[in-house]
Amino acid sequence: MTKNRRPILWMLLLFAAPLAGAFWLYYGSGWRPTGTTRHGELIEPVRALPPLVLGDAGKNALLGQWTLLVVGSGESGCDAACRETLVYARQTWLSLGRENVRVRRLLLADAACCDAGYLRNEHQGLAVAPAGSPGADAVRAAIPEPREHTVFIVDPLGNLMMRYDVRRDPKGLRDDLKKLLDLSHIG
Repeated sequence: MTKNRRPILWMLLLFAAPLAGAFWLYYGSGWRPTGTTRHGELIEPVRALPPLVLGDAGKNALLGQWTLLVVGSGESGCDAACRETLVYARQTWLSLGRENVRVRRLLLADAACCDAGYLRNEHQGLAVAPAGSPGADAVRAAIPEPREHTVFIVDPLGNLMMRYDVRRDPKGLRDDLKKLLDLSHIG
């Protein structure tokens, strides 16, 4: 080997060794990084939600867009926890900026829920699935407890995949949703 080739080989080894070591650590050994960057709780396994039909269109309201799903309840309409969760979902949706066209907000209401005037004035653009609408009871049965103070994320294929407690860091839902929207080519 000539003297001129040695520095080039050392440079190649200098740059290739860390890459080879990282490749071996990740794929060759059983080690995986323990940290995550998500803020919400994954629902494992992901649950395919039954179809939910809103209005006369006859289409599944859970398909085609990312959905921020709030389960409404309360003896006297939408109680304080329900209203707080709706505000959290609305503020998150607004903070997405131009990406918010890829996300819908949906309230799954029970029989006692909700004050139509409040929803009309404070939550314009919110889709409401009242109790008794086609598929609403089946979707409600598929959603895990606890539901109070919780925003659920449904992917564009109709799968329930994440949940967020609204009493935690408010930026967490937005950060995770932005990552999902950046990585997703659907919805």
